[in-house]
Amino acid sequence: MNRPVRPLPDRRSRPPMGWNSWDCYGTTVTEEEVLANAAFLHAALLPHGWDTVVVDIQWYEPTARAHGYNADAPLVLDGHGRQLPAPNRFPSAVDGSGFGPLAERVHGWGLRFGVHIMRGIPRRAVAARLPVLGTEFTADEIADTDSVCPWNSDNYGLNHDHPGAQAYYDSQVAQFAAWGVDFVKADDMLFPYHEREIAAYALAIERSGRPIELSLSPGTDVSVAHLGHLRENATMWRVCDDLWDRWEDVEAQFARMARWAPWQGEGGWADADMLPLGHIGIRAERGADRMCALTRDEQISLLTLWLISRSPLMMGGDLPTSPPETIELLTNDEALEVLWHSTGNREVLREGDLVLWTAEDTDGRTRYAAVFSLADEARRVDVPLGSIGARPSDHVRELWTHRDLAHDGRGITVELPAHGAALYRLGQDQRQE
Repeated sequence: MNRPVRPLPDRRSRPPMGWNSWDCYGTTVTEEEVLANAAFLHAALLPHGWDTVVVDIQWYEPTARAHGYNADAPLVLDGHGRQLPAPNRFPSAVDGSGFGPLAERVHGWGLRFGVHIMRGIPRRAVAARLPVLGTEFTADEIADTDSVCPWNSDNYGLNHDHPGAQAYYDSQVAQFAAWGVDFVKADDMLFPYHEREIAAYALAIERSGRPIELSLSPGTDVSVAHLGHLRENATMWRVCDDLWDRWEDVEAQFARMARWAPWQGEGGWADADMLPLGHIGIRAERGADRMCALTRDEQISLLTLWLISRSPLMMGGDLPTSPPETIELLTNDEALEVLWHSTGNREVLREGDLVLWTAEDTDGRTRYAAVFSLADEARRVDVPLGSIGARPSDHVRELWTHRDLAHDGRGITVELPAHGAALYRLGQDQRQE
């Protein structure tokens, strides 16, 4: 019999978990769709630690479309160049209410509310020379027009030699705080690594007086050399470009997360990116409306790597229309305990297509192990117990199948499908009396 699942640890000691609109709705998500996913999260996933709802990019773009961005988009701004929700997509934002009413609905379900934002200041604010709140400066004076995002033309970067740059971020985050925002995903921060922009945004959050978590994207130019600065300023940071439902995207994360795993903890979390699971691509940047193209075995491998490397978990699929088998994976508390309670997580073997990870439980008695096959065909693997830190007398339980495994005290035999994985709990306390 399985032991009871322990209570969730304090949020600060575990990676963030939630839902983000990007993989299913791209730039086009509506208030109705956000609320539908928030209601589902509250009903089905909140008891399993999933507690954050994030509205991704261009919520201020009334003409947003799938598969790309509009040039010179008519962004909705206030008189100080700060983005406002497009009322044709977020009707509760009329009359200057911003995201306040939507955040209140989300908070009413016991959830946290997050928004995406691009680095810098809207080009339209610069062109209109809008005043920066609380200063004598205007947007054109504080913009760095040579600092532009290579894939989105909404904003210019900020000139942080000018005091108005910090004042603009302060005013933007103060507005988020007034709306009740709990989480900000700041984009175009890590390609290249914009050290001053990151520090300025973190200072704006501190000055807002609200405990807002800061997530940084994308991770194309981030390395462990930035660790101290990242920990000082952010809650989580991406370590890759956008990840989609392709095995090559998942396989590339093994090496990245092996580099970052030793540094995971309360000081901040390396983020292997969102989970492109379930119903995605509805009106997204990439691909057609579809169910996740990864096989179920590949989905288990993805989740196993994210759990054993303690990556944040942000579900990207539309929850109400995702299949029950997807929700089953997301609510497997035995597997999620690895994310919540493990320490010392590390890759211990990479030999050809075989990858082994191990970790200890914070209870001091239990260990975890993950066995991955990157091969394109099914294979059988004999794993010595010593190679995964197990003792001859340990009970071994596979957490995706909820099965206790018999073994001879020397090793276990693992039957792995193509691109498959197994996740084990090892210890003396696997059975109740």
